[in-house]
Amino acid sequence: MANVKSAIKSIRQDARKTLRNRPVRSSLKTYVKSAVGTIALGDEETSQEVVRTAISNLDKAAQKGIIHKNQAARRKSRLVKKLNKAFASTEA
Repeated sequence: MANVKSAIKSIRQDARKTLRNRPVRSSLKTYVKSAVGTIALGDEETSQEVVRTAISNLDKAAQKGIIHKNQAARRKSRLVKKLNKAFASTEA
């Protein structure tokens, strides 16, 4: 346990931030997982809509500082890459 007053306060603040951020992180995982699952099903229109929702939520989380902006960019890139790979053959 911390002995310094500022460290004790910092621990309290971290606990509050963790409680506030945990549901957002959890929902991000759910959005990304559902997007990947929808892509696997093969419905292009639905997949694009679900990926768009996931990207929007990733951007919001990055804007709030819940995840780093580069992490959001990396996750979005991976999602779009999977989407494009899954439906590239149907366009050609």
